[in-house]
Amino acid sequence: MSKSRRHGAKVEYQHLDAQYLKHRQLKRGAAGWVLLAGLGVSYVISGDFAGWNFGLAEGGWGGLLIATALMATMYTCMILGLAEMASALPVAGAGYGFARRALGPLGGFATGTAILIEYAIAPAAISVFIGGYVETLGLFGLTNSWPVYLACYVLFIGIHLRGVGEALRVMFVITAIAVVALVAFVAGMIPQFSVDNLFDIAPTDAAGASTFLPFGIAGVLAALVYGIWFFLAVEGVPLAAEEAREPRRDMPRGIIAAMLVLLGFAALILLTAPGGAGSSAIAEADNPLPAAVRAAYGGDNFLAQVVNYVGLAGLVASFFSIIYAYSRQLFALSRAGYLPRWLSVTGRRKTPYMALLIPGTIGFALATITQDGAKLINIAVFGATVSYVLLNVSHIVLRKREPNLARPYRTPGGAVTTSIALVLALAAVIATFFVDRLAAAITAAIFLAAIGYFWFYSRHRLVANAPEEEFAALKQAETELDS
Repeated sequence: MSKSRRHGAKVEYQHLDAQYLKHRQLKRGAAGWVLLAGLGVSYVISGDFAGWNFGLAEGGWGGLLIATALMATMYTCMILGLAEMASALPVAGAGYGFARRALGPLGGFATGTAILIEYAIAPAAISVFIGGYVETLGLFGLTNSWPVYLACYVLFIGIHLRGVGEALRVMFVITAIAVVALVAFVAGMIPQFSVDNLFDIAPTDAAGASTFLPFGIAGVLAALVYGIWFFLAVEGVPLAAEEAREPRRDMPRGIIAAMLVLLGFAALILLTAPGGAGSSAIAEADNPLPAAVRAAYGGDNFLAQVVNYVGLAGLVASFFSIIYAYSRQLFALSRAGYLPRWLSVTGRRKTPYMALLIPGTIGFALATITQDGAKLINIAVFGATVSYVLLNVSHIVLRKREPNLARPYRTPGGAVTTSIALVLALAAVIATFFVDRLAAAITAAIFLAAIGYFWFYSRHRLVANAPEEEFAALKQAETELDS
Protein backbone atom coordinates (compact mmCIF):
# COMPACT_ATOMS: atom_id res chain seq x y z
CA MET A 1 0.00 0.00 0.00
CA SER A 2 1.32 3.44 -0.91
CA LYS A 3 0.05 6.94 -0.32
CA SER A 4 -0.18 10.01 -2.49
CA ARG A 5 -1.64 13.46 -1.99
CA ARG A 6 -3.66 15.51 -4.48
CA HIS A 7 -3.19 19.08 -3.31
CA GLY A 8 -5.66 20.57 -5.75
CA ALA A 9 -8.49 18.34 -4.59
CA LYS A 10 -7.31 18.42 -0.96
CA VAL A 11 -7.57 14.65 -0.64
CA GLU A 12 -5.09 11.86 0.06
CA TYR A 13 -5.07 8.58 -1.85
CA GLN A 14 -3.92 5.13 -0.89
CA HIS A 15 -2.84 2.70 -3.62
CA LEU A 16 -4.02 -0.73 -2.46
CA ASP A 17 -2.96 -4.09 -3.87
CA ALA A 18 -4.97 -6.26 -6.25
CA GLN A 19 -6.47 -8.28 -3.38
CA TYR A 20 -8.47 -5.23 -2.29
CA LEU A 21 -10.48 -5.09 -5.52
CA LYS A 22 -10.57 -8.88 -5.83
CA HIS A 23 -12.78 -8.97 -2.73
CA ARG A 24 -14.97 -6.18 -4.13
CA GLN A 25 -16.17 -7.52 -7.47
CA LEU A 26 -19.69 -7.56 -8.87
CA LYS A 27 -21.02 -10.18 -11.29
CA ARG A 28 -20.54 -8.85 -14.80
CA GLY A 29 -22.85 -9.54 -17.71
CA ALA A 30 -25.90 -10.30 -15.59
CA ALA A 31 -28.31 -7.81 -17.21
CA GLY A 32 -29.20 -6.76 -20.75
CA TRP A 33 -31.12 -3.64 -21.65
CA VAL A 34 -34.55 -5.28 -21.19
CA LEU A 35 -33.75 -6.21 -17.58
CA LEU A 36 -32.33 -2.74 -17.05
CA ALA A 37 -35.55 -1.18 -18.36
CA GLY A 38 -37.49 -3.49 -16.04
CA LEU A 39 -35.31 -2.34 -13.16
CA GLY A 40 -36.11 1.29 -13.95
CA VAL A 41 -39.87 0.62 -14.04
CA SER A 42 -39.63 -1.48 -10.89
CA TYR A 43 -37.98 1.35 -8.95
CA VAL A 44 -40.93 3.61 -9.65
CA ILE A 45 -44.06 1.54 -10.14
CA SER A 46 -45.33 1.79 -6.55
CA GLY A 47 -45.80 5.52 -7.23
CA ASP A 48 -48.53 4.68 -9.74
CA PHE A 49 -50.48 2.78 -7.09
CA ALA A 50 -50.30 5.34 -4.27
CA GLY A 51 -48.89 8.71 -3.30
CA TRP A 52 -49.42 10.78 -6.45
CA ASN A 53 -53.09 11.36 -5.60
CA PHE A 54 -52.30 13.55 -2.60
CA GLY A 55 -51.36 16.15 -5.18
CA LEU A 56 -55.08 16.43 -5.99
CA ALA A 57 -55.68 17.64 -2.44
CA GLU A 58 -52.88 20.19 -2.82
CA GLY A 59 -53.49 21.52 -6.32
CA GLY A 60 -56.64 19.98 -7.74
CA TRP A 61 -56.50 18.07 -11.01
CA GLY A 62 -55.25 21.04 -13.00
CA GLY A 63 -52.54 21.82 -10.48
CA LEU A 64 -51.38 18.21 -10.36
CA LEU A 65 -51.48 18.00 -14.17
CA ILE A 66 -49.17 21.02 -14.50
CA ALA A 67 -46.92 19.75 -11.69
CA THR A 68 -46.68 16.28 -13.26
CA ALA A 69 -45.95 17.76 -16.69
CA LEU A 70 -43.14 19.85 -15.20
CA MET A 71 -41.67 16.91 -13.32
CA ALA A 72 -42.03 14.68 -16.38
CA THR A 73 -40.05 17.27 -18.32
CA MET A 74 -37.42 17.42 -15.57
CA TYR A 75 -36.99 13.66 -15.40
CA THR A 76 -36.96 13.20 -19.18
CA CYS A 77 -34.28 15.86 -19.65
CA MET A 78 -32.26 14.50 -16.73
CA ILE A 79 -32.55 10.89 -17.92
CA LEU A 80 -31.20 11.88 -21.33
CA GLY A 81 -28.20 13.45 -19.57
CA LEU A 82 -27.73 10.39 -17.37
CA ALA A 83 -27.88 8.11 -20.41
CA GLU A 84 -24.93 9.99 -21.87
CA MET A 85 -22.89 9.97 -18.67
CA ALA A 86 -23.66 6.28 -18.02
CA SER A 87 -22.42 5.37 -21.50
CA ALA A 88 -19.23 7.39 -21.02
CA LEU A 89 -18.52 6.38 -17.40
CA PRO A 90 -20.10 2.95 -16.83
CA VAL A 91 -19.30 2.31 -13.15
CA ALA A 92 -21.35 1.11 -10.16
CA GLY A 93 -21.01 4.53 -8.55
CA ALA A 94 -23.32 6.00 -11.21
CA GLY A 95 -24.36 9.44 -9.92
CA TYR A 96 -21.43 9.63 -7.52
CA GLY A 97 -19.05 8.62 -10.30
CA PHE A 98 -20.45 11.20 -12.74
CA ALA A 99 -20.29 14.01 -10.18
CA ARG A 100 -16.84 12.86 -9.03
CA ARG A 101 -15.52 13.34 -12.55
CA ALA A 102 -17.24 16.71 -13.00
CA LEU A 103 -17.20 18.30 -9.54
CA GLY A 104 -14.29 16.66 -7.73
CA PRO A 105 -14.21 14.44 -4.62
CA LEU A 106 -16.44 16.61 -2.42
CA GLY A 107 -19.02 17.10 -5.17
CA GLY A 108 -18.99 13.38 -5.93
CA PHE A 109 -19.40 12.40 -2.32
CA ALA A 110 -22.17 14.97 -1.79
CA THR A 111 -24.06 13.58 -4.78
CA GLY A 112 -23.54 9.99 -3.68
CA THR A 113 -24.70 10.83 -0.17
CA ALA A 114 -27.90 12.49 -1.41
CA ILE A 115 -28.64 9.45 -3.59
CA LEU A 116 -27.87 7.09 -0.71
CA ILE A 117 -30.28 8.98 1.58
CA GLU A 118 -32.98 8.61 -1.06
CA TYR A 119 -32.42 4.89 -1.60
CA ALA A 120 -31.75 3.88 1.99
CA ILE A 121 -34.83 5.65 3.40
CA ALA A 122 -37.31 4.87 0.61
CA PRO A 123 -37.52 1.09 1.33
CA ALA A 124 -38.29 1.86 4.99
CA ALA A 125 -41.17 4.08 3.86
CA ILE A 126 -42.41 1.50 1.36
CA SER A 127 -42.29 -1.25 3.99
CA VAL A 128 -44.62 0.87 6.13
CA PHE A 129 -46.99 1.18 3.16
CA ILE A 130 -46.81 -2.57 2.56
CA GLY A 131 -47.60 -3.19 6.24
CA GLY A 132 -50.59 -0.88 6.07
CA TYR A 133 -51.76 -2.58 2.89
CA VAL A 134 -51.56 -6.01 4.52
CA GLU A 135 -53.48 -4.80 7.58
CA THR A 136 -56.17 -3.15 5.41
CA LEU A 137 -56.66 -6.36 3.44
CA GLY A 138 -56.94 -8.31 6.70
CA LEU A 139 -54.16 -10.71 5.70
CA PHE A 140 -52.65 -12.98 8.35
CA GLY A 141 -54.79 -11.38 11.09
CA LEU A 142 -52.08 -8.81 11.88
CA THR A 143 -52.83 -5.82 14.11
CA ASN A 144 -49.26 -4.49 14.09
CA SER A 145 -47.15 -4.22 10.97
CA TRP A 146 -43.63 -4.74 12.29
CA PRO A 147 -43.63 -8.47 11.36
CA VAL A 148 -44.40 -7.39 7.78
CA TYR A 149 -41.45 -4.98 7.78
CA LEU A 150 -39.18 -7.74 9.07
CA ALA A 151 -40.46 -10.27 6.54
CA CYS A 152 -39.93 -7.83 3.67
CA TYR A 153 -36.34 -7.08 4.59
CA VAL A 154 -35.39 -10.68 5.41
CA LEU A 155 -37.01 -12.21 2.32
CA PHE A 156 -35.93 -9.70 -0.28
CA ILE A 157 -32.43 -9.05 1.03
CA GLY A 158 -32.09 -12.84 1.08
CA ILE A 159 -32.95 -13.01 -2.63
CA HIS A 160 -30.42 -10.28 -3.38
CA LEU A 161 -27.76 -12.21 -1.49
CA ARG A 162 -28.37 -15.16 -3.82
CA GLY A 163 -27.04 -13.12 -6.75
CA VAL A 164 -27.86 -10.20 -9.00
CA GLY A 165 -29.12 -12.33 -11.88
CA GLU A 166 -31.63 -14.13 -9.68
CA ALA A 167 -32.68 -10.87 -8.01
CA LEU A 168 -33.27 -9.00 -11.27
CA ARG A 169 -35.32 -11.86 -12.73
CA VAL A 170 -37.55 -12.06 -9.64
CA MET A 171 -37.91 -8.28 -9.75
CA PHE A 172 -38.88 -8.43 -13.43
CA VAL A 173 -41.66 -10.97 -12.73
CA ILE A 174 -43.08 -8.96 -9.82
CA THR A 175 -43.01 -5.79 -11.90
CA ALA A 176 -44.76 -7.53 -14.81
CA ILE A 177 -47.59 -8.56 -12.47
CA ALA A 178 -47.95 -4.97 -11.26
CA VAL A 179 -47.98 -3.69 -14.86
CA VAL A 180 -50.81 -6.10 -15.73
CA ALA A 181 -52.81 -4.69 -12.82
CA LEU A 182 -52.27 -1.12 -14.06
CA VAL A 183 -53.37 -2.07 -17.58
CA ALA A 184 -56.50 -3.78 -16.18
CA PHE A 185 -57.26 -0.70 -14.08
CA VAL A 186 -56.97 1.69 -17.02
CA ALA A 187 -59.14 -0.53 -19.24
CA GLY A 188 -61.78 -0.79 -16.52
CA MET A 189 -61.91 2.95 -15.87
CA ILE A 190 -62.13 4.18 -19.46
CA PRO A 191 -65.91 3.45 -19.76
CA GLN A 192 -66.52 5.54 -16.61
CA PHE A 193 -64.43 8.51 -17.73
CA SER A 194 -65.97 11.99 -17.66
CA VAL A 195 -64.20 15.33 -17.99
CA ASP A 196 -66.49 16.75 -15.28
CA ASN A 197 -65.04 14.26 -12.78
CA LEU A 198 -61.59 15.81 -13.19
CA PHE A 199 -62.80 19.20 -11.97
CA ASP A 200 -65.14 18.28 -9.10
CA ILE A 201 -63.02 19.99 -6.40
CA ALA A 202 -64.60 23.38 -5.61
CA PRO A 203 -62.39 26.44 -6.17
CA THR A 204 -61.07 28.18 -3.06
CA ASP A 205 -60.39 31.88 -2.56
CA ALA A 206 -56.64 31.42 -3.23
CA ALA A 207 -54.91 33.73 -5.72
CA GLY A 208 -55.59 32.55 -9.26
CA ALA A 209 -58.16 29.93 -8.16
CA SER A 210 -60.49 28.51 -10.80
CA THR A 211 -62.25 25.30 -11.69
CA PHE A 212 -59.03 24.14 -13.34
CA LEU A 213 -56.82 25.33 -10.45
CA PRO A 214 -59.04 25.16 -7.34
CA PHE A 215 -56.14 26.02 -5.04
CA GLY A 216 -54.65 28.66 -7.29
CA ILE A 217 -51.09 29.05 -8.49
CA ALA A 218 -49.68 28.05 -5.09
CA GLY A 219 -51.37 24.68 -5.53
CA VAL A 220 -49.13 23.90 -8.49
CA LEU A 221 -46.00 24.39 -6.36
CA ALA A 222 -47.46 22.26 -3.56
CA ALA A 223 -48.31 19.49 -6.04
CA LEU A 224 -44.78 19.29 -7.50
CA VAL A 225 -43.68 16.83 -4.81
CA TYR A 226 -46.49 14.47 -5.74
CA GLY A 227 -45.82 14.76 -9.46
CA ILE A 228 -42.37 13.39 -8.64
CA TRP A 229 -43.93 10.15 -7.35
CA PHE A 230 -44.68 9.02 -10.89
CA PHE A 231 -40.93 8.96 -11.65
CA LEU A 232 -38.97 8.90 -8.38
CA ALA A 233 -35.88 6.61 -8.48
CA VAL A 234 -35.76 5.83 -12.21
CA GLU A 235 -32.38 7.59 -12.17
CA GLY A 236 -31.01 4.53 -10.33
CA VAL A 237 -30.68 2.40 -13.48
CA PRO A 238 -26.99 3.36 -14.06
CA LEU A 239 -26.12 1.80 -10.69
CA ALA A 240 -26.23 -1.53 -12.55
CA ALA A 241 -23.49 -0.45 -14.99
CA GLU A 242 -20.83 -2.91 -13.80
CA GLU A 243 -23.33 -5.79 -13.97
CA ALA A 244 -24.67 -5.02 -17.44
CA ARG A 245 -23.66 -7.04 -20.49
CA GLU A 246 -22.69 -4.10 -22.69
CA PRO A 247 -23.05 -1.05 -20.45
CA ARG A 248 -22.04 1.55 -23.03
CA ARG A 249 -24.90 0.42 -25.25
CA ASP A 250 -27.37 -1.14 -22.80
CA MET A 251 -27.44 1.69 -20.25
CA PRO A 252 -28.89 4.38 -22.55
CA ARG A 253 -31.37 1.94 -24.08
CA GLY A 254 -32.51 0.59 -20.71
CA ILE A 255 -32.99 3.89 -18.89
CA ILE A 256 -34.70 5.63 -21.84
CA ALA A 257 -37.06 2.66 -22.37
CA ALA A 258 -37.96 2.72 -18.67
CA MET A 259 -38.68 6.44 -18.83
CA LEU A 260 -40.96 6.03 -21.84
CA VAL A 261 -42.99 3.35 -20.04
CA LEU A 262 -43.28 5.54 -16.92
CA LEU A 263 -44.39 8.55 -18.94
CA GLY A 264 -47.14 6.46 -20.52
CA PHE A 265 -48.43 5.13 -17.21
CA ALA A 266 -48.28 8.57 -15.56
CA ALA A 267 -50.51 10.02 -18.30
CA LEU A 268 -52.96 7.10 -18.20
CA ILE A 269 -53.30 6.97 -14.41
CA LEU A 270 -53.60 10.74 -14.04
CA LEU A 271 -56.44 10.75 -16.59
CA THR A 272 -58.39 7.61 -15.82
CA ALA A 273 -58.31 7.46 -12.00
CA PRO A 274 -59.77 10.92 -11.25
CA GLY A 275 -61.60 10.96 -14.60
CA GLY A 276 -63.51 7.80 -13.70
CA ALA A 277 -64.02 8.30 -9.97
CA GLY A 278 -63.78 12.06 -9.45
CA SER A 279 -60.77 13.93 -8.12
CA SER A 280 -62.40 14.55 -4.74
CA ALA A 281 -63.10 10.83 -4.23
CA ILE A 282 -59.44 9.80 -4.28
CA ALA A 283 -57.59 12.98 -3.24
CA GLU A 284 -56.80 11.65 0.22
CA ALA A 285 -57.10 7.88 -0.31
CA ASP A 286 -54.29 5.65 0.92
CA ASN A 287 -55.09 3.18 -1.88
CA PRO A 288 -56.37 5.45 -4.67
CA LEU A 289 -56.73 2.91 -7.47
CA PRO A 290 -59.06 0.47 -5.65
CA ALA A 291 -60.89 3.50 -4.22
CA ALA A 292 -61.31 4.87 -7.73
CA VAL A 293 -62.79 1.62 -9.02
CA ARG A 294 -65.26 1.43 -6.11
CA ALA A 295 -66.29 5.07 -6.54
CA ALA A 296 -66.70 4.70 -10.31
CA TYR A 297 -68.78 1.52 -10.11
CA GLY A 298 -70.68 2.29 -6.94
CA GLY A 299 -69.18 -0.39 -4.72
CA ASP A 300 -66.79 -3.30 -4.50
CA ASN A 301 -66.25 -5.54 -7.51
CA PHE A 302 -63.79 -8.01 -8.99
CA LEU A 303 -61.61 -5.34 -10.60
CA ALA A 304 -61.29 -3.47 -7.30
CA GLN A 305 -60.17 -6.67 -5.58
CA VAL A 306 -57.64 -7.46 -8.31
CA VAL A 307 -56.15 -3.97 -8.19
CA ASN A 308 -56.20 -4.04 -4.39
CA TYR A 309 -54.26 -7.28 -4.08
CA VAL A 310 -51.96 -6.81 -7.04
CA GLY A 311 -51.24 -3.26 -5.89
CA LEU A 312 -49.26 -4.98 -3.20
CA ALA A 313 -47.02 -6.35 -5.98
CA GLY A 314 -46.32 -2.79 -7.10
CA LEU A 315 -45.16 -1.82 -3.64
CA VAL A 316 -43.09 -4.99 -3.33
CA ALA A 317 -41.48 -4.37 -6.73
CA SER A 318 -40.26 -0.92 -5.72
CA PHE A 319 -39.14 -2.11 -2.29
CA PHE A 320 -37.25 -5.01 -3.81
CA SER A 321 -35.51 -3.00 -6.51
CA ILE A 322 -34.53 -0.02 -4.35
CA ILE A 323 -32.73 -2.43 -2.02
CA TYR A 324 -30.57 -3.21 -5.04
CA ALA A 325 -30.00 0.51 -5.62
CA TYR A 326 -28.92 1.38 -2.09
CA SER A 327 -26.53 -1.57 -1.96
CA ARG A 328 -24.76 -0.54 -5.18
CA GLN A 329 -24.46 3.11 -4.21
CA LEU A 330 -23.10 2.19 -0.78
CA PHE A 331 -20.80 -0.39 -2.38
CA ALA A 332 -19.27 2.19 -4.72
CA LEU A 333 -18.76 4.86 -2.04
CA SER A 334 -17.21 2.29 0.28
CA ARG A 335 -14.96 0.72 -2.37
CA ALA A 336 -13.48 4.16 -3.09
CA GLY A 337 -12.91 4.86 0.61
CA TYR A 338 -15.50 7.60 1.10
CA LEU A 339 -17.33 5.34 3.56
CA PRO A 340 -15.88 2.48 5.66
CA ARG A 341 -14.23 -0.01 3.29
CA TRP A 342 -15.63 -3.13 4.92
CA LEU A 343 -19.07 -2.16 3.60
CA SER A 344 -18.01 -2.98 0.02
CA VAL A 345 -16.74 -6.54 0.51
CA THR A 346 -18.49 -9.00 -1.80
CA GLY A 347 -19.14 -12.69 -1.13
CA ARG A 348 -18.82 -15.85 -3.16
CA ARG A 349 -21.83 -14.88 -5.30
CA LYS A 350 -20.36 -11.42 -6.05
CA THR A 351 -22.96 -9.59 -3.99
CA PRO A 352 -22.02 -6.78 -1.54
CA TYR A 353 -23.54 -8.45 1.50
CA MET A 354 -22.65 -5.81 4.08
CA ALA A 355 -23.98 -3.07 1.79
CA LEU A 356 -27.25 -5.02 1.69
CA LEU A 357 -27.50 -5.91 5.37
CA ILE A 358 -26.46 -2.70 7.18
CA PRO A 359 -28.90 -0.27 5.47
CA GLY A 360 -31.56 -2.97 5.67
CA THR A 361 -31.15 -3.21 9.43
CA ILE A 362 -31.31 0.57 9.77
CA GLY A 363 -34.35 0.73 7.49
CA PHE A 364 -36.20 -1.92 9.48
CA ALA A 365 -35.45 -0.01 12.69
CA LEU A 366 -36.70 3.28 11.20
CA ALA A 367 -39.90 1.68 9.91
CA THR A 368 -40.60 -0.04 13.22
CA ILE A 369 -39.85 3.00 15.39
CA THR A 370 -41.57 5.69 13.31
CA GLN A 371 -44.27 3.74 11.43
CA ASP A 372 -44.63 6.98 9.46
CA GLY A 373 -44.28 6.20 5.78
CA ALA A 374 -45.18 9.71 4.65
CA LYS A 375 -42.43 11.30 6.75
CA LEU A 376 -39.86 8.76 5.60
CA ILE A 377 -40.74 9.18 1.93
CA ASN A 378 -40.50 12.96 2.26
CA ILE A 379 -36.96 12.56 3.62
CA ALA A 380 -36.15 10.33 0.65
CA VAL A 381 -37.68 12.80 -1.83
CA PHE A 382 -35.67 15.70 -0.40
CA GLY A 383 -32.45 13.68 -0.79
CA ALA A 384 -33.49 12.82 -4.34
CA THR A 385 -34.14 16.41 -5.41
CA VAL A 386 -30.77 17.56 -4.05
CA SER A 387 -29.06 14.81 -6.06
CA TYR A 388 -30.96 15.88 -9.19
CA VAL A 389 -29.51 19.37 -8.96
CA LEU A 390 -25.98 17.98 -8.66
CA LEU A 391 -26.45 15.39 -11.43
CA ASN A 392 -27.64 17.98 -13.92
CA VAL A 393 -24.80 20.32 -12.97
CA SER A 394 -22.41 17.41 -13.53
CA HIS A 395 -23.63 16.84 -17.07
CA ILE A 396 -23.36 20.54 -17.91
CA VAL A 397 -19.82 20.74 -16.47
CA LEU A 398 -18.67 17.61 -18.31
CA ARG A 399 -20.02 18.91 -21.60
CA LYS A 400 -18.12 22.18 -21.08
CA ARG A 401 -14.84 20.85 -19.66
CA GLU A 402 -14.54 17.57 -21.54
CA PRO A 403 -16.10 17.98 -24.98
CA ASN A 404 -13.87 15.22 -26.36
CA LEU A 405 -14.80 12.59 -23.77
CA ALA A 406 -15.90 9.40 -25.58
CA ARG A 407 -19.69 9.38 -25.47
CA PRO A 408 -21.31 6.37 -27.20
CA TYR A 409 -24.65 8.10 -26.57
CA ARG A 410 -25.04 11.87 -26.75
CA THR A 411 -27.90 13.78 -25.12
CA PRO A 412 -30.16 15.49 -27.69
CA GLY A 413 -29.79 19.22 -27.09
CA GLY A 414 -26.67 18.72 -25.00
CA ALA A 415 -26.26 21.00 -21.98
CA VAL A 416 -29.42 22.93 -22.90
CA THR A 417 -31.47 19.82 -22.12
CA THR A 418 -29.95 19.31 -18.68
CA SER A 419 -30.13 23.06 -17.98
CA ILE A 420 -33.91 22.77 -18.28
CA ALA A 421 -33.81 19.84 -15.87
CA LEU A 422 -31.60 21.83 -13.49
CA VAL A 423 -34.05 24.75 -13.25
CA LEU A 424 -36.95 22.36 -12.58
CA ALA A 425 -34.91 20.38 -10.04
CA LEU A 426 -34.21 23.59 -8.10
CA ALA A 427 -37.95 24.29 -8.07
CA ALA A 428 -38.56 20.76 -6.77
CA VAL A 429 -36.08 21.27 -3.91
CA ILE A 430 -37.91 24.46 -2.89
CA ALA A 431 -41.31 22.76 -3.14
CA THR A 432 -40.16 19.82 -1.03
CA PHE A 433 -38.93 22.18 1.67
CA PHE A 434 -42.31 23.89 1.90
CA VAL A 435 -44.27 20.63 1.95
CA ASP A 436 -42.36 19.14 4.91
CA ARG A 437 -39.82 21.32 6.70
CA LEU A 438 -39.09 18.69 9.36
CA ALA A 439 -38.21 16.09 6.72
CA ALA A 440 -35.98 18.65 4.98
CA ALA A 441 -34.25 19.46 8.28
CA ILE A 442 -33.66 15.77 9.07
CA THR A 443 -32.22 15.19 5.60
CA ALA A 444 -29.99 18.25 5.94
CA ALA A 445 -28.69 16.98 9.30
CA ILE A 446 -27.84 13.55 7.83
CA PHE A 447 -26.23 15.22 4.84
CA LEU A 448 -24.08 17.54 6.98
CA ALA A 449 -23.00 14.65 9.23
CA ALA A 450 -21.84 12.71 6.17
CA ILE A 451 -19.96 15.71 4.79
CA GLY A 452 -18.28 16.10 8.20
CA TYR A 453 -17.16 12.46 8.07
CA PHE A 454 -15.67 13.07 4.64
CA TRP A 455 -13.95 16.31 5.57
CA PHE A 456 -12.37 15.17 8.81
CA TYR A 457 -11.69 11.51 8.04
CA SER A 458 -12.32 9.79 4.73
CA ARG A 459 -10.84 12.38 2.36
CA HIS A 460 -7.46 11.39 3.78
CA ARG A 461 -8.05 7.69 2.99
CA LEU A 462 -9.48 7.46 -0.54
CA VAL A 463 -8.60 4.47 -2.72
CA ALA A 464 -6.72 5.48 -5.85
CA ASN A 465 -7.43 2.29 -7.80
CA ALA A 466 -11.21 2.27 -7.30
CA PRO A 467 -12.80 2.56 -10.78
CA GLU A 468 -14.45 5.95 -10.21
CA GLU A 469 -11.21 7.39 -8.83
CA GLU A 470 -9.18 5.93 -11.70
CA PHE A 471 -11.40 7.81 -14.16
CA ALA A 472 -10.57 11.02 -12.32
CA ALA A 473 -6.86 10.15 -12.13
CA LEU A 474 -6.69 9.58 -15.89
CA LYS A 475 -8.34 12.93 -16.50
CA GLN A 476 -5.90 14.67 -14.19
CA ALA A 477 -2.93 13.00 -15.89
CA GLU A 478 -4.21 14.12 -19.31
CA THR A 479 -4.60 17.67 -18.02
CA GLU A 480 -1.05 17.71 -16.62
CA LEU A 481 0.36 16.43 -19.93
CA ASP A 482 -1.44 19.10 -21.88
CA SER A 483 -0.27 21.91 -19.60
